[in-house]
Amino acid sequence: MKLVYCMADVYNPGGMERVLLNKLRWWARRGDCELLLVTTDQHGRPPFYDFPPEVRMIDLGINYKDDKGKNPVAKTLGYLRRRKQHQKKLTELLLREKADIVVSLFPSESSFIPEIRDGSKKVLELHFNKYFRLQYHRSGLLGLADKWRTRQDEKLVRRFDRFVVLTREDAENWGTLPNLQVIPNAALEIPQVQHAPGHKRVIAVGRLDYQKGFDRLLAAWALLPEALRKEWRLDIFGQGEWEDALKQQIERLGISASAAVNKPTNQIFAEYAASDFLVMSSHYEGFPMVMIEAMAIGLPAVTFDFLCGPRDIIRPEENGLLVKEGDIPALAAAMQRVMEDPALLARMSAGAKQIAQTYSEAAVMAQWEACFQDLLA
Repeated sequence: MKLVYCMADVYNPGGMERVLLNKLRWWARRGDCELLLVTTDQHGRPPFYDFPPEVRMIDLGINYKDDKGKNPVAKTLGYLRRRKQHQKKLTELLLREKADIVVSLFPSESSFIPEIRDGSKKVLELHFNKYFRLQYHRSGLLGLADKWRTRQDEKLVRRFDRFVVLTREDAENWGTLPNLQVIPNAALEIPQVQHAPGHKRVIAVGRLDYQKGFDRLLAAWALLPEALRKEWRLDIFGQGEWEDALKQQIERLGISASAAVNKPTNQIFAEYAASDFLVMSSHYEGFPMVMIEAMAIGLPAVTFDFLCGPRDIIRPEENGLLVKEGDIPALAAAMQRVMEDPALLARMSAGAKQIAQTYSEAAVMAQWEACFQDLLA
């Protein structure tokens, strides 16, 4: 079976990159798959993660991100020009490669890839949720464009042989589609690390940008009683355009003694093991991979009830706590409750570990194998 995965880039330490890495490792271990990863914006940079040697990697050099920061007109014209180039190069590549399955992870090729008649089955894999374009609440022409593109997405996804979303919650948002399937992300193979409570440490992980909402987390941390902040600390791991702003917020709130923004690490499971619970403050997700990773180690999650994922994963007071989306004082209160109740923390920690069975790699990849076999049949 020859598989082609299409993604913008893999030089960042993001959740999508980790999920893709796991899948490619799984297919490589099968021994009967030819694997190709096609990117558009790699810019010659090495992948952050070590992909298997069986994976060929081709970058088309489209570089959509080079137009970032330009005025809307120039950005739109640049995007249209680059998409035309992208369509030409990808069409030539797929006609040459003769793949069985081509998977788009919803970057720019998703708008045209079903039109490429190379004989492959086309799969669209959405790592966000239906309303991800609307989460920025932009106004004016940009807001109208977001609403228009969301409506266009409803038409676009129907053109694929299979459209895969990550949660039951998001599947309900899309309604009845003949090609719709729910396949969650899998928990990573957990390294042999020992976790026990008592570190008095809270951890958060993700890209430093609007989506992850770490500014909301810091605001909630500042609301905790000073005595608790002297006992506990918050460590955020990630990189992104909000790094300086978040560090300035920490100084402005006067919480630098107990809160810090740290560089991403390849040893994130060791950091989970040295923490007591995870906090997620995202505005939206497709499927919160960080939550699955941390819970598999034994960290319960305190999280906003954002779209989408927490409702599929969290069993309140059994493996974590759900807080009304955007309610910063409630997030602070939930963190304080866990910090002050060791029995609750221990009970939810034990419940969190069970998540590894529900989202095991074997169970999830069996669903992908069945999906692909069904398409090829």
